[in-house]
This record gives sequence, C-alpha cells and structure tokens, in this order.
Amino acid sequence: MRDLTTLPKTHLHLHFTGSMRPSTLAELATDAGIRLPPALLDGQALRVPAGERGWFRFQRLYDAARAVVRTEAAMRRIVREAAEDDAAEGSRRLEIQVDPTSYAPFVGGLTPALEIVLDEARAASRTTGVEVGVVVAASRTRHPLDARTLARLAVRHSGDGPGEVIGFGLSNDERRGDTSEFAPAFTIARQAGLASLPHGGELLGPDHVRSVLTHLGPTRLGHGVRLADDLALLEKVSEAGIALELAPASNVALGVYPTAADVPLRTLHEAGARIALSADDPLLFVSRLTDQYRIAREDHGMDDAAVAELARGSVRASLAAESSKRHWLAEIDAWLAS
Repeated sequence: MRDLTTLPKTHLHLHFTGSMRPSTLAELATDAGIRLPPALLDGQALRVPAGERGWFRFQRLYDAARAVVRTEAAMRRIVREAAEDDAAEGSRRLEIQVDPTSYAPFVGGLTPALEIVLDEARAASRTTGVEVGVVVAASRTRHPLDARTLARLAVRHSGDGPGEVIGFGLSNDERRGDTSEFAPAFTIARQAGLASLPHGGELLGPDHVRSVLTHLGPTRLGHGVRLADDLALLEKVSEAGIALELAPASNVALGVYPTAADVPLRTLHEAGARIALSADDPLLFVSRLTDQYRIAREDHGMDDAAVAELARGSVRASLAAESSKRHWLAEIDAWLAS
C-alpha cells in the first residue's frame, strides 16, 4: 500500500484554535499563567455523547484552549505550525477557519486580529509551499448582527491568493440560533464573491441541511455527514456541486457515530457525494488530516484508487486556482501510478 502522507491532497475544514499542537498549547498556557483542564493534555481523543451535555464539554475544553491565545506572536505561531503540519502530510492547500472575535481584545480589535492571521498565512505559504487561504467564520452562539460585522470585515480582505479571505462560514453548535437570521450576513459575503462555507448536517440531520441550503446558499457544507440519512437530498446537494467537508474523527468524538467504521463514508462516496476529508479540530480529536484517509483505508476498506479519488475530491472542492488544481490532480495520478 502506498504512503498516505505522500498522497497530494488539500485540507478544507480546519479551525484555528483546534489546529494547535498540544505542545504549543502547553507552552502558551505556561506563558499566560493559565492552568489547563487535564483532558487537554492527556493525549486522549475527546469522546462525548451526542446532545447538549456532550457539546457543553467539548465547548468548555475548546474555550479553555482558546483562552491561552493572547498575543500576536501566539496567533502567528498557530498559523505557521498549521501550515507546517499540513506540509508534512502532503497537503498542497489549507483553508483555515477563524473567528477573530475571541482574539480581538488582545491585539487591538477585529481588524488587527484578522490581519495578523492573513499576514502570517502569506508568510507560511511562502515558507512551507502550502497555499493558505482564510475563511472568516461567525458563531451561531452570537447575535446575527455580529455575523454581518464579520461578513463586512471578510469582504474588505477578500481575494483569491494565499493570505486572503476566500470564504465566509458559520460554526458552533448547529442546534443554536435560527439559520434564517444569518442569511443577511451570507448575502453580504456572496455578493462580494466569497464562498459560502457554513457548518451543517453533523449534529442535526437532513432537515437542518435543507434550512442551510435555503438560507445560506452553501458552496461547500461543513460536515454534511448526516446526508447519508436522506440519499435523495444528497443527490440534490451533489447535483448542485456542493462538496462535503467530512471529518470522521469529529463524528466519533462528538458522539454522532460510535466508531469510525460506523461513519457512512463509503455510503456517501458510492452515492456520488463530493467529499473533502478534513481534520476539523485535531487538538481535541487527536486525529490529523492523514488519519482521516487512514480511516477510509482501514475502517472502510478503500483501496489506493478509492483513496486517491477522495484526494481528488478535496482538490476539486478547494477554492484554489484552476491551474493549481490541474497540477495537484496530476500529482495524485503520479502517486497512484508509482
């Protein structure tokens, strides 16, 4: 079997805080004089039950990790190391997702917080060879007017190149907020040419996906794994060209499925879904990008040809230039032919 770390691929669903290396988290906590929950340092993947209680535990740990990021240097380090880790796993492009709201108080406001991430994304693209684009994401737990503010900020920094804002997202607990109330923010983003990249279809099922389709007009769907519950809707999504940013380790960690083998990856793949495997929050799930491909191989019996097709799906679903996509697709063909 071929080495999955050398398989060319792209990484389209990775959260800024959740991308941190455990060693970086520990060092930043020490620098800030913050005592972390033991669960963030024990090297064990998070496992919580589906439902409000499980999400509360996940969010508590995520917030504890985010609280150590208090300087420009820390923010730059996270972006740089995320790109370095992707490069080590054969990733050609990283589309990293950030909500600058939490970091703004420490660096002078929303605009400086985003500009720090963008500037380091440009630098990391040069030094690692991984193209790093940025997705600005609003949170379902905040007021929809906050989402409009972030959408306007994203538009001001939009562009196609590394270190520019390429899309606008909506994250956090799918059960929070009214999806329709976030539609104006997504309209602002889409009218300016940004991709629409909301979460949907992980904690909630097909009805939630329908709401996201109706109100947010997604370019890609963050997760979307629950479309396996409604193959007719999946067909509609696929025909519309909407790719799914699947993160099997996340699905298990958050109790959506009991094991990696239960995640309906093969069902979605064989039904024609456009799939981009992603790590989501490796800090908490202890599972990085290549591990998702390993799940496809070891838990779902996919051979190298099928795994290569998943990598092609990630390239096609990326927001990279067509010339870059053609180059990376040729690299995948070469990997398979080797």
